[in-house]
Amino acid sequence: MLDNAREIEQNRLAMQQLDFMAHYDGLTGLPNRLLFADRARQAILRHKRDGGHLALLFLDIDNFKIVNDTLGHPLGDALLKQAAQRVQGVLRQSDTVARLGGDEFAVLLPDLEEDADAGRVAQKILNVLVQPYTLGEQETFASASLGIALYPGDGDSVELLLKHADTAMYHAKSQGKNNYQFFCTEMTRRAQRRLELEQCLRRALERDEFTLHYQPLLKLHGGAVFGVEALLRWYPAVGEVSPAEFVPLAEETGLIVPIGAWVLATACRQVRVWRDQGWPLCLAVNLSARQLRDPGLAETLREVLEAVGLPGDVLELEITESLLMQDTERTLDLLREVKELGVRFSVDDFGTGYSNLSYLKRFPLDTLKIDRSFVRDVATDPDDAAIVMAILALGQALKLRVIAEGVETQEQAEFLRKAGCRLGQGYLFGPPQPTDVLERLLREKFTSPQAVESGRS
Repeated sequence: MLDNAREIEQNRLAMQQLDFMAHYDGLTGLPNRLLFADRARQAILRHKRDGGHLALLFLDIDNFKIVNDTLGHPLGDALLKQAAQRVQGVLRQSDTVARLGGDEFAVLLPDLEEDADAGRVAQKILNVLVQPYTLGEQETFASASLGIALYPGDGDSVELLLKHADTAMYHAKSQGKNNYQFFCTEMTRRAQRRLELEQCLRRALERDEFTLHYQPLLKLHGGAVFGVEALLRWYPAVGEVSPAEFVPLAEETGLIVPIGAWVLATACRQVRVWRDQGWPLCLAVNLSARQLRDPGLAETLREVLEAVGLPGDVLELEITESLLMQDTERTLDLLREVKELGVRFSVDDFGTGYSNLSYLKRFPLDTLKIDRSFVRDVATDPDDAAIVMAILALGQALKLRVIAEGVETQEQAEFLRKAGCRLGQGYLFGPPQPTDVLERLLREKFTSPQAVESGRS
C-alpha cells in the first residue's frame, strides 16, 4: 500500500512538473507565451461581453545582446530575472506579465478605467527597469522599450494585439529607447519601411552607397580650423536616408561593425590626403555600442592607421556616457588597448547621460563635448549657462579639452569665448559637407593651408 501511495504521489508531482514546464518560463518563473495567450483570450472574451478597457504591452530590454555578449549568459540571465521581478512589483494581482523568449516580455492589463492608464503603467515599468542592476560584483545599467496595443481599437485577437504592440515597441526603440509608444496604423507602414531598409542596408557596402561628410572643428578665438568630424551618409537607390533612421538599424542588425570599419578607413585616408597637402587636420569619428564591444576593434584601428600612415593621436573616437557605463571593466580594458595606439577618446553629448562622473577619472579620456541642448540657449537661459560653466570648470580641473557642439549663432559663440571655451563646432562655422565643399571652405577662409592650427595645444 505504501509503495502504491508513493508511486501515486510521484506521478502527481511529475504531472505538476510537466504542467509547470508547459505553461511557465523555466528561468523567471513567469507565465510563458502559451499561458499568456490563454489568459489574454479569456480576458478578451470577458471584455467583449462586459465592455471595459484592456491593453497589451510588448516589452524588450534595450541592448540586451550587448549585455549578454559582454557579461556572459549567466549574468545576462540574472538581469532578466531581476527585470521580471521588478515588472511584477509594479503590477496589480489581476495583471499578467509573461516572458515570451529571450529578452522579450508581454504584459496583460485588463479592467483599466481608461486607455491612458496603460501609459501610466508603462512608465512605472520603465522607471523600475532603468535602475542599476547588481550582477555578482558587477553593476550595470539597462532600460526597456515598450509598445502598447489597446482592445478593441488595435485588434480583437491576441495575435493581432501582440503584433501591433510589437510594432509599437520598435517605434519606441526608434525614438531613442527607454520610452513607450501607443500603436497607430502609421506604424505598420513604418515597420514595412524598416524591413525594406534593412534589406537594402545589407547590400549598401558592396553597392558603394555610403559616403562621408565632414564638419569643421574650430578654435573659438581666431576661428582656426584644427580638425573635422566624419559623419556617415547613405544614398541608396530609393533616395537619401537620414542617419537617425539607418544608424540605429545598423546597430540592431550588427551591420554597424563592417560599416564602422569602412568609415574609419575612408576617413583616415581622406585626412591623410589633407595632411599631405599641408592641412594638419585632426579627425573625430563616432564609435557605436557594437564597435566598442568588438574585441577586434584595436586590431582594426592598428591596421587602418598603419595602412594610411597616420599617427594614432590624429584620430579621436567619440563615445557616449551611457556606453562607458555598460560593462565598465571590459570597456576600460578595451579603451586602454586602443589608447596604446595613441588614439584619443572624447565623450560625446556630455551632460545628458548618467550622473556618475567617476568614469572621468577611471577612463583614459581626452575631451568632453558639451551637448547642443545646453549650447542652444546658453546666452539666454541661466540654467544652461550654469551647466556649461560647470562642464568647462570640470574639464579644466581634469585637464580635458572641452568642445561645444551645436554652435549656431554669434551670441552663443561670444558667450562661450567669454566663458573660457576654446573649441567649438556647429552650423555657424559650417554644416557637415562633402569633401570638395569643405576644401573650398578651407581655401576661402584661410590664405594658406598652414593657417590651420592644431587643437591639441
